[in-house]
Amino acid sequence: MSYRSIYRTLRPVLSSSVQSSGLGIGGFRGHLISHLPNVRLLSSDTSSPVSGNNQPENPIRTADGKVISTYWGIPPTKITKPDGSAWKWNCFQPWDSYKPDVSIDVTKHHKPSNFTDKFAYWTVQTLKIPVQLFFQRKHMCHAMLLETVAAVPGMVGGMLLHLKSLRRFEHSGGWIKALLEEAENERMHLMTFIELSQPKWYERAIVFTVQGVFFNAYFLAYVISPKLAHRITGYLEEEAVNSYTEFLKDIDAGKFENSPAPAIAIDYWRLPKDATLRDVVYVIRADEAHHRDINHYASVRSCIVYLSK
Repeated sequence: MSYRSIYRTLRPVLSSSVQSSGLGIGGFRGHLISHLPNVRLLSSDTSSPVSGNNQPENPIRTADGKVISTYWGIPPTKITKPDGSAWKWNCFQPWDSYKPDVSIDVTKHHKPSNFTDKFAYWTVQTLKIPVQLFFQRKHMCHAMLLETVAAVPGMVGGMLLHLKSLRRFEHSGGWIKALLEEAENERMHLMTFIELSQPKWYERAIVFTVQGVFFNAYFLAYVISPKLAHRITGYLEEEAVNSYTEFLKDIDAGKFENSPAPAIAIDYWRLPKDATLRDVVYVIRADEAHHRDINHYASVRSCIVYLSK
């Protein structure tokens, strides 16, 4: 569908909105924005009841009665699993799922060899102290806080590389996609854990504060020295691997209930239907180990070469 035909489809809705509301241009903008979330959700909310013609319940229509199925007026594609059942996740699609490589070495440690490495290492070790004192063996709460922070570096790095690529009219060597995928993977870890436990109000307050401080601090660090920023992330990922190793030990020792894996984890990591929490933590630890290696590599390799051009 061309942009012109899309505009022709949406124009009656926009015109009727202005006429029915009696709003001028300024008022119309606010009126339209208040309706956009409802329209946009129709393109992604696969859990909404649908009729036989694959249209949402109580759909938004144009002035002449035509149904607008999505924000752009393009009907959504019905996605199903290999077994024919409906795909119910909005946060990722079937082609985003994968079977993780769990053979990776989870004991690997990058030994600090220069001032930058030592500064990054001791920064992470210092930050670890209050976290351990607060959470101790509360693994689920610790994991949720960990993932809200772990998803920041990839997004910051990917964003800054994206802007530099635009300014320099150059490719990024694949690093933009790699870093953004890392951020998305960390976010999916969080989406998995909130299926198992909901944070308390004070934990949400901690996340709000820590994320705000960490985002700005990491942004500045990346602008000043991408090498330092990636090294810090590498050491953060090492601590994440250690944290999930302790989580697994407590599950194996019976100190933490090995509950069934949430459905989102089964679909995202392509786990067996009878997978448990231990299986989920096991694959998440492997993910963190891969992120560890990527960031330690980026600290000295092609990502930094690109940034320094």
